[in-house]
Order: sequence, then C-alpha cells, then structure tokens
Amino acid sequence: MMEVQVIFDARAVDDALDRMADAMRSDQVWLVGILRGGARVADALQKRLEAGGSLVHRGNLDISFYRDDLDTVGPNPQVRPTRLPFDVGGKSVWLVDDVLYTGRTVRAALGEIFDYGRPAAVRLAVLVDRGGRELPIAADVVGLVHKAPSGCSVKLVTDRPGWHVLQRRVRS
Repeated sequence: MMEVQVIFDARAVDDALDRMADAMRSDQVWLVGILRGGARVADALQKRLEAGGSLVHRGNLDISFYRDDLDTVGPNPQVRPTRLPFDVGGKSVWLVDDVLYTGRTVRAALGEIFDYGRPAAVRLAVLVDRGGRELPIAADVVGLVHKAPSGCSVKLVTDRPGWHVLQRRVRS
C-alpha cells in the first residue's frame, strides 16, 4: 500500500513563496527555472518579485542531456527546449527548483548554465529542501524544510489551485 501524506498545504506554500521572493528581491533579477517543477516555482516567484517592483529576466532549463543518470532514464527521455533569452555572462543568476534532494539536478543545471556563459554568481532557491544530499550543494534561499525518510518521494503538486507538497512512500 502506498502511503501519501500532505506535508505542506496551500497556505504554507504561499507563505514560503512570499518569504523567498522577499529574500531574492532586488532592482533586477535573473531567474532561471529548472523544468518542470522549478519553472513553475520560478513563475510564482516572478509574479511576486514584479509585484514588488523588481525587473525580472526569466528563463528555463531542460537538463535532460546534462543528467548523470541519462543511461538509466530510458531510450526516449522527455526533452523540452531550454529558453535563456538573456546573456548570463557577468550576471548574478538565481537558479530555481521545486525540491532539493541529492543535488544531482542542480549539478546538471549548473553545467548547462555555464555552457551559455560565465555568470558572476549562481544562487540557488528551492521551495522544499528534503535533505538527503549526495553532492555538496546547498540552497541560498529555502522556502520549506522537511527531512524526508529514505524510501519516500517529495513532490510539489501544482495541477489545481492551492499548490501543496506531498510525501509518498515508494519503498520500504
């Protein structure tokens, strides 16, 4: 039996997004979401940042071909286009993801960003830090923290109003 639990409700997610945007706010923000969940979080942050007066330059990365486990994904990975409509060279770029776990997704995203140029800095903003790092990666801005047990997945659900975060036992 698969055990599913809501660990953060819509109110907690909205409050976290507000706090994250406040921590990231500046006159200009270069915001890059990691497809798919990170792009949705970046969209939500963009709205909040622009409402607060920031000029936001927005892009998305598809890290499919930068993953270190590409050989285990299967013969036809779902690939979407990367869209970086600005030069990252010399900019302080915010990389955005929904859930930070092992750090491997962020490592792949960093590789792709540097293929587009040499930013002055790359900062990481994540909605949920679930622990379990395998690489020395840490977020600069974290909305929510949840120490998930091994054998569980943590997922941001955005397919209806009132985003929430689920924990699901996938193995015992």
